[in-house]
Amino acid sequence: MTERTVVPRGPAAAEPVVHVRPATDLDLDGLLASMAALFAEDAGPRDAAADPAWFRGHGRAALAAGLDDPARLLLVADCAGKVLGHLTAMLRPPEPLLPVRTVTLASLYVRPAMRGAGTGSRLLAGCLDWAAAHGAFRTEVSAYASNTAALRFYHRHGFTDHEVTLTAPGGPAAGPR
Repeated sequence: MTERTVVPRGPAAAEPVVHVRPATDLDLDGLLASMAALFAEDAGPRDAAADPAWFRGHGRAALAAGLDDPARLLLVADCAGKVLGHLTAMLRPPEPLLPVRTVTLASLYVRPAMRGAGTGSRLLAGCLDWAAAHGAFRTEVSAYASNTAALRFYHRHGFTDHEVTLTAPGGPAAGPR
């Protein structure tokens, strides 16, 4: 059986209320499931180097550590106690070469059944508010070049192309001859 969200329609229908809020330790299982769903939909099919076993071995501990780290943001989109999406980001302090604070949006995901209702936009707005509150010069995000839906989403929200990462197989055996 596939999961499906039914949204009642009409003036008397009660729309499901989705809250975007900071994650707590009670959200760890839902947050981890949301991150695993993002991986299965995005990195898994697009990046052969990405390790799906990371979630089982390290995911919960990494997320739990992020809950108490003031330089990390973990947001959930919650509907009646169920995590329907998430956003994670981190604040990078100024460095000698780049002497400004930068927020890196690491992951953003909304369950397919809830897309198009503004949940992703609300998660992103929470991140941008957090970045501003922390004096960030900019917020950056990376997306796979083949993920055109993600690229459209970020462009729609004011992100512009800043740099391009190119890849080639690594190691001497894989290089040009």
